[in-house]
Amino acid sequence: MPTSTSKKRAGSRASAVQAEIGQRAPFRSVRQEATVALLRTASVVSRANARVLEPYELSLAQYNALRIIRGAGTGGIPTLAVRERMIEEGTTITRLVDKLEEAGFIRRERSLPDRRQVLCFATDKGRRLLDEVNPLIDDLDEVVMQALDESRLEQLIATLDEIRAGSAELGAPRHSAQAT
Repeated sequence: MPTSTSKKRAGSRASAVQAEIGQRAPFRSVRQEATVALLRTASVVSRANARVLEPYELSLAQYNALRIIRGAGTGGIPTLAVRERMIEEGTTITRLVDKLEEAGFIRRERSLPDRRQVLCFATDKGRRLLDEVNPLIDDLDEVVMQALDESRLEQLIATLDEIRAGSAELGAPRHSAQAT
């Protein structure tokens, strides 16, 4: 694993991310700068998504969970399987599905014959909400990525795939849970 002093950034020019965050000193390494740029970019995109969802009183995590649940179809999906498929860890899955259920966007049922397993299903209200919100998020995706042509988008996806694969153990869930 490279050390924090490996591959120091050459040149005295402040990078875009360095200027955005008001950092005067250069980054310790190009890897540190890349990490900060990645996190800063993810934050900007997350905030943009949150602003689209705000009028619907829906968090990004709730939106993600609702999409996963609707995508499971009429057979439903176990609660913990929803958690495993979430884009970002954060709010506990129980709290997320509680809020979605309270809003009438999903319903939960105990599975038969194993009543320990809870299945989640999208309601008509939840599907209608997604039908309204999805085009807005799709439009935002286009705006957020408009600076990149198709070739650079494919390159970005491949690069991000490599970063996740190379860091998978570092970012793995703390507890590997079985879908129940």
